[in-house]
Amino acid sequence: MSAVRTLATTAVLLGALLGLAPAAFAQSDPTPATPVALSGTLAKVRAAGAVVIGYRESSVPFSFLSPRKEPIGYSIELCKAVVEAMGDAVHKTLEIRWLPVTAETRIDAVASGQVDLECGSTTSNLERQKRVAFSPTLFVSGTRLLVRKGSPIQSFRDLAGKPVAVTAGTTNEKTMRDLSARFKLGLELVVSRDHAESFALVKSGKVEAFATDEVLLYGLIAQDRGSAQGPTDYQVVGDFLSYDPYGVMYRKGDPEMAKVVNDTFQVLAEDGEIERQYKRWFLRKLPGGTSLDLPMSPQLETIIQAMAIKAE
Repeated sequence: MSAVRTLATTAVLLGALLGLAPAAFAQSDPTPATPVALSGTLAKVRAAGAVVIGYRESSVPFSFLSPRKEPIGYSIELCKAVVEAMGDAVHKTLEIRWLPVTAETRIDAVASGQVDLECGSTTSNLERQKRVAFSPTLFVSGTRLLVRKGSPIQSFRDLAGKPVAVTAGTTNEKTMRDLSARFKLGLELVVSRDHAESFALVKSGKVEAFATDEVLLYGLIAQDRGSAQGPTDYQVVGDFLSYDPYGVMYRKGDPEMAKVVNDTFQVLAEDGEIERQYKRWFLRKLPGGTSLDLPMSPQLETIIQAMAIKAE
């Protein structure tokens, strides 16, 4: 048998043993990889080429409007990092489309698919987790009272029978209703559309106090002062009346999205970005010229340290 025939026969035999046709030995271009199948939010944003972010207009310093009417804040910056990670997951640069939401509309906006991420000052609790999902905790606050300086109101018990502002759809509204019923205070709750409207009720003298998360009260006072460095006409009083851990909302039952969100927050905690953003929005001057001067709480420090530990 000639050498040529021997080589040919050997090639055929090898091809049969390896399950390959003789043509497989020829040079050919590699077959393009099949795109990864996506579902839920990631499939939605890849098709749209954009992520819809629900933002708040007066949740200083988490999510509010700049003097140029652009959404800015601590939660907004963390959400931008999530959007970037979503783009990496779908292999596409994603545009951000902004949609304002209120405390009352935000949960429905996420659950219905109107927005993909809600980036504001939303408390994560068991009741809300039945409808939506939350990122790891990005801040911890609690309900307190804002009053005019010189007010006799120093505690929730001093509000018996008096008008109190709350913002619709907040955990603070429920807290005040529960306290009123438990201690038979007969509170007259005046429900507003957003935090700015609730604050305006105190300023106009229509209510004795505004009850919401402590950090938001300090943010409203700072925003009200603007660039002025003089004393404010308002103060925050009383003990904490609730425990409110904040998170970014996204749609429930979406494991692919949950992995992107959780992995992003782990990286942000590990490389110190959450701490850097905290200093930017809570310790430095805001666009209005004032600062909250609110150091990070020991509770939040512990949460971020735990978040930075990568799960095996």
